[in-house]
Amino acid sequence: MITEKAAAKINLGLDTPFQYKNGDQEWQMVMSSVDLSDYVDLTLSATSQIRVNTDSGFLPEDYRNLAYQAAYLLQKTYQVTQGATIRIRKRIPVAAGLGGGSSDAAAVLRGLNRLWHLNLSLTTLAHLGLKIDSDVPYCVFSQTAFISGRGDLIQLLPELPPFWVVLAKPRVSVSTPSILRVIAYNEELNHPEIKQLVQAIKQNNYEKMITTMGNVLEPITSQHHPEVQPLAAKMRQFGADVVQMSGSGPTIFGLCNKQSRAQHVYNSMRGFCQEVYLVRSLH
Repeated sequence: MITEKAAAKINLGLDTPFQYKNGDQEWQMVMSSVDLSDYVDLTLSATSQIRVNTDSGFLPEDYRNLAYQAAYLLQKTYQVTQGATIRIRKRIPVAAGLGGGSSDAAAVLRGLNRLWHLNLSLTTLAHLGLKIDSDVPYCVFSQTAFISGRGDLIQLLPELPPFWVVLAKPRVSVSTPSILRVIAYNEELNHPEIKQLVQAIKQNNYEKMITTMGNVLEPITSQHHPEVQPLAAKMRQFGADVVQMSGSGPTIFGLCNKQSRAQHVYNSMRGFCQEVYLVRSLH
C-alpha cells in the first residue's frame, strides 16, 4: 500500500476573461496549496477492478467520484491490467471551493503512476487530469502556480512570502457548474489584476500581493448564497489582512502575516462558523 497526500487549494486570484464556443471557460488563476489534506491509500488489486471507499457519507464511491475517474482513465489510457483499491480519508470539506475532489483525483494519478510502475512525468499526468476536471492539472503539482487556458497551462511560481491562512466554510455547499452557468460574460465583470498578482509573488512582496488578489466569481456566488459575505465581513472585522472566497465558494479565507493575528481571527471566527481551520501555505 502507498499513501498520497491530497492538499486543499486556495485561489489567490481567479478570473475567467471569456468563454470558448464549446462552453469551456478560459481561466487565469493563481493557486496555492495549504496544509489541510485528504489522505489517499492505494492498494494493488488481484483483479482489474477499481474500488473506491471513503470515510465520508457525502461522497459517491462509484464512477461519479473523481478519484475513480482518475484511476479508470489511467488504467484505460495505458492498458494496465491491474486494478486498485482506493481508500480516501476525507479532511477537506466537500463542495467547498477547496478542490478536494480534484486533489484526490490528482493523488490517485500520482500514486497509481508509482504503484503500476508507469514512470510518467507530472506534466503528462497533468494533461491527463484535464479530462477529469480543470483543477486536476494544478493539483497534480500542488505547488503555487499561475494557471491559464482551460486549466492545462501551468507556470510554477516561486515560494510565497510567509503567511497564515484562516479558512471558514459556511453551512452551504456550492455546485461549481451551477455558478459557471450564470456568468454573464456580456456584462461588466470585476476582473482581478492577475498579472500584477503574479508579479507581486515573483517579487516576494506580501503587501502588493494582498492588494492585487481577487476572485471574479465571488459576487456571483454571493448573490446566490447570501451566507458568504457576512462571514467575509466578520473575518475582516476580526483583523485578517485580506479576505477572499476560494474557487466557486462558499469557503472564504483570510491571510495574516502574523501568527498571533491569525490565531485571534481563527478563535473569533469559531463563534460564528462551525467549520474553521487555521493552516499554512505549503509553498
